[in-house]
Amino acid sequence: KLFTLQVVTQLMNNAISYTPAGSITLSIDLCAETDKRWITVGVTDTGPGITPEDLPHIFERFYRGRAAADYTTPGTGVGLSIAREIAQKMGGRLTVDTTLGIGSTFTLWLPAVM
Repeated sequence: KLFTLQVVTQLMNNAISYTPAGSITLSIDLCAETDKRWITVGVTDTGPGITPEDLPHIFERFYRGRAAADYTTPGTGVGLSIAREIAQKMGGRLTVDTTLGIGSTFTLWLPAVM
């Protein structure tokens, strides 16, 4: 539970840092995919979105994309890589859907235990 909170906190902190105006939404859902049941926790923001050049690198350690400089966002670029590692150690994954100028949704997928 503590690790899940750490991942969600990181995703919320990023959303707050990159959304100076607009909204941030937290969603929790139960879904089925490839014959597995998952609990998903999504963090959606109305920030700038992630550029196609930055997208393949956002989960790399110490990577800070162009938006970090544009928004003068503090940090070292390890938050998303650590969040992804935690998700993987819990048997899940971390995904992102993004559209430039509209925002991003980061989703934590965790196996649902029934």
